[in-house]
Amino acid sequence: MDNKKYRYNHIGIPTTKKLKHEKYWADFDMYTSGYEENKFNIEWMRYGTKCKLPKIVKELPHVAFEVDDVYKAIKGHEILIEPNSPCEGITVAFVLVNDAPVEFIQFTNHE
Repeated sequence: MDNKKYRYNHIGIPTTKKLKHEKYWADFDMYTSGYEENKFNIEWMRYGTKCKLPKIVKELPHVAFEVDDVYKAIKGHEILIEPNSPCEGITVAFVLVNDAPVEFIQFTNHE
């Protein structure tokens, strides 16, 4: 296994508490916070009642890795969330690895 192709980006932890500086993502009915507030990129996610993301993603923490090609990274894995673009220049997908959600992120907008 080539661990160098997976570059740590963040850890995402589900919460039910409303936190400071939450950003709302209407397409997913979810709030995120904390990512830019600590040097370890710990992100908190709070999900609304209309959120249609898989239950496992809403209940278990996930680790996110930057990859050069999301489509190559997801090959051979059970896909939880198909590749999508939550904002310009970013493609993300979630897969299941050892019964845990893992996120792959591809940045296509390198400024």
